[in-house]
Amino acid sequence: MAGWDDVARLVAALPETGEGAGHQGRVWTVRGRTLVWERPLRRADRAALGAAAPEGDVLCAWVADLVAKEALTAEEAPVVFTTPHFDGYAMVLVDLDAVDPALLDELVRGAWLARAPRRLARAFLEGDG
Repeated sequence: MAGWDDVARLVAALPETGEGAGHQGRVWTVRGRTLVWERPLRRADRAALGAAAPEGDVLCAWVADLVAKEALTAEEAPVVFTTPHFDGYAMVLVDLDAVDPALLDELVRGAWLARAPRRLARAFLEGDG
């Protein structure tokens, strides 16, 4: 089980990140670009998910592309999932109450790599990867 403090710690370990408040909760960025954020499920989300809707905190994270999204939602379901609201967007939802810490780290790093400017991401990979 993970929480928002775990997300904050993982993001803070990455270069040029910041934390702020969005209209639904905490938001983490890299050079002003959102990479992960609190995303409470809405009524339409819950209707689409039915009994599979998690009851706890939900994180939304950018991923590299729609192929990565499809792979993650297939391989890591039901912890990593999506709703019709995110159709066509390279973003996934994560059940924080059920996510493994290693997977959370992978998702946060992946979101950072998806959103960081290319030069910054390249420098990070060459030095830390």
